[in-house]
Amino acid sequence: MQSGAITTFSHGLRARGNRSCRLLARPAERRPCLSTSWQRRHRAALQCRQVSAERQYEADDRLNRNPYDFYASVWGDFFLHHPGSAASSQQQQTWMTERVEELKKEVAKLIAVSATCSLLERLNLICTLERLCLDYLFETEIDVALVEIHSANINDYDLHTVALWFYLLRKHGYKVSPDVFEKFLNNDGTFVAKTPRELLSLYNAAHFSTRGEIILGKAICFTKRSLKLKLPYLVGSLAREIQCALEIPLPRRVAIYEAKIYISTYEEEDTMNEMVLELAKLNFNLMQLQYQQELEITTRWWTDLEIHSKLPFARDRLVECYLWMLGVYYEPSCSRGQIILTFVINIATILDDIYDSFGTPEECELFTQWIESWDPKAAHDLPECMEYAIGRIMETYQTIDNELPQKDKYRMTYLRNFTVDLVKNYNKEVKMREESYVPKSIEEHLQISARTSACHLLACTSLVGMDDVATKDSFDWVSTMPEIVQRLCIIIRLLDDIMTYEREQMTPHVASTMDSYMKQYNVPIQTAREKIRELKEESWKDFNAQWLEPDNDQPRKLLKVIFNLTRTMEFMYNKDDNFTYCRNKCPSMIISIFQ
Repeated sequence: MQSGAITTFSHGLRARGNRSCRLLARPAERRPCLSTSWQRRHRAALQCRQVSAERQYEADDRLNRNPYDFYASVWGDFFLHHPGSAASSQQQQTWMTERVEELKKEVAKLIAVSATCSLLERLNLICTLERLCLDYLFETEIDVALVEIHSANINDYDLHTVALWFYLLRKHGYKVSPDVFEKFLNNDGTFVAKTPRELLSLYNAAHFSTRGEIILGKAICFTKRSLKLKLPYLVGSLAREIQCALEIPLPRRVAIYEAKIYISTYEEEDTMNEMVLELAKLNFNLMQLQYQQELEITTRWWTDLEIHSKLPFARDRLVECYLWMLGVYYEPSCSRGQIILTFVINIATILDDIYDSFGTPEECELFTQWIESWDPKAAHDLPECMEYAIGRIMETYQTIDNELPQKDKYRMTYLRNFTVDLVKNYNKEVKMREESYVPKSIEEHLQISARTSACHLLACTSLVGMDDVATKDSFDWVSTMPEIVQRLCIIIRLLDDIMTYEREQMTPHVASTMDSYMKQYNVPIQTAREKIRELKEESWKDFNAQWLEPDNDQPRKLLKVIFNLTRTMEFMYNKDDNFTYCRNKCPSMIISIFQ
């Protein structure tokens, strides 16, 4: 789906009825279920009213509560009126587009000619294009180069080159053997690494490990310790790279979040190529213009839904939602998918906050029954705001349906089924909270909590807006909750619980995975936290295994979308819940990408 998706959505805002317009124009805002802190309200605050009048009064009173101290949005309708620094005249845009096409031809030649260069130069070129978010322009050329790189004899190369070779190939799904690092391993468990650059390359490469690859585990331990020791004595771009890698290893980072910064870094490098640099700058500006248009569409949609006034207890995170989903696919051809993902993650956030912050157990049960029936006539005996939410959810899904061609409308059935599964598990958590039930094991806990991360819903949604690469077979496959989707859901659940546990103790809440671990093994919180971190790392190994040897025949492009979704989780939960409590990290990222 090309940029025409923007035109379609934009026209839909103006051409359809008020409610349909609302759905199309509203920005992705509410906190997605996946990023939720999973805090639970006090049981006493959830009691039903005795009579209808009392119930409405109590509901109105609950509307203004903010038990988890959610921040108000810092953006409002900013992107509805602010064009941003990338704005330019049509003449300038035409020139940029034409110049990009010229530079694409020259850089394509550069990739072809790199076959005559050293292996390291070739590896660096491809890695640079990927970090500048230019690789989607040269998919065929890069695929050809990777086949040749895979067959290269690397016996006589240094550690930096071998590590970069290993990293790049595993990133693209080649299951190359970690035995290539044996010759660099000393008997004492250290590696023959002469420079910080070699350490960093090995560190990043080793994070594509799977279970049982012992040498990669040793590599991570050694390089992490060594980089921490060397970091205080380093300056410049290498120091910044190491600091970023120690926070989130490169295989788990989101390229589009760092592209603009990396352009500045690349400009200072000795190996900088003028054509590549110019292409990166112009292409980023063009992508930025499209992102601003998509933000305008989603902001209008969100504003027209009136969630801020009708559901004031819910999180207002439109722009943060859009940023989050941009990490799933940033390419201009994926505009429709990006907008649909933004809509759905906001709907998921609204649902999460209804169950988490507003509804009584009885109301949540009725609300769940309505979602299961998908019948607006069933939306009765609920507070007015919950009936309002039901109407907006149905209209949003109808809006998405309207944007799909007839041959793809079957996808909506899968989207609704995943939404039903999500609310059913939300309702189970409400019952767990009310009963103060702590699952006896991590495994029991994850049977519910992995699904309330909403990542299975987002995995399905990411396919809804894709082109013909996503087939009915793809939707049947994702509906089975395949291993790669399960690992995605577990990773986000564990990340969320690690970062939000202390904050959740301030109010009654559903038990976290750390509570279950403490109960299962009778250990203190410090031990449980460390073990949950270890479990998260083991889940990443399982995820990598599915990436390298998928148990299906789905297109690699489709699996890449799920990989990218998993990467965004590491960013959103780096040091804190950066979605719900977004004032520290997200604003600077948003300004960097969208203005």
